[in-house]
Amino acid sequence: MRRSRDAALRRARVAALIASAVTTAAVAVSGCSGGGPDGGGAAGSSGNFVARAPGVHRWTGTPCAPLTGEPLAKGFDIGSATDSADPGVREDIGEGGGRPRYRQTGCLAGLTGPDGAPWRLYTSAAVYEESAPAHRAYRTRHDLDRAHGRGPERVHRTAYAKPVHDQGRPGRALLLWNGDLLLTVTAYGPYGSKAHDVREGLQGLVENTARLMEDALRDGDARSPVPSVP
Repeated sequence: MRRSRDAALRRARVAALIASAVTTAAVAVSGCSGGGPDGGGAAGSSGNFVARAPGVHRWTGTPCAPLTGEPLAKGFDIGSATDSADPGVREDIGEGGGRPRYRQTGCLAGLTGPDGAPWRLYTSAAVYEESAPAHRAYRTRHDLDRAHGRGPERVHRTAYAKPVHDQGRPGRALLLWNGDLLLTVTAYGPYGSKAHDVREGLQGLVENTARLMEDALRDGDARSPVPSVP
């Protein structure tokens, strides 16, 4: 009887230790991932970029319009803005001989930063006829950037960011997939600026612009697709 009780006590202690270890690991993983439901909060990100459920989006001939309301980030004002919207349908290079179709729209904007220096902002949105080809295009871009060592810095499970440069201008690009939408937002700091000095401004610009554009292109009257993120 005593041996039986001792064995039962040992089993209980082992079970308690395992439960404690699992709880500790779960807390550690939550802390590393930012504690959000989408595993966001990567190093260097604001931790405020919240994923939205997959939606249906529509093409627009005025992609700059959503950006001309409130400031895109604290201290930034939009000067000039030029729509770049092609109403023609394009064909992508699909899998198995498929030719998925999409339409492209984008915006080029000049910004004035908090200190009066000029910044630049670009958006490019491809609205596909179906969600699956948009997701494949996102994964292809993601894998290419990872293979070439250009990131990616995960923002949430269907968006990532990477550093970019353009003739002495440090920049930041964010790529977002949502339903039938593949959206790229790129911002550049002033000429001659240092990447670490403008990182916070670049981060705020691309993340806030991505939210605004995804929301503006979303078709509120359409039935949202079932989430299909692997």
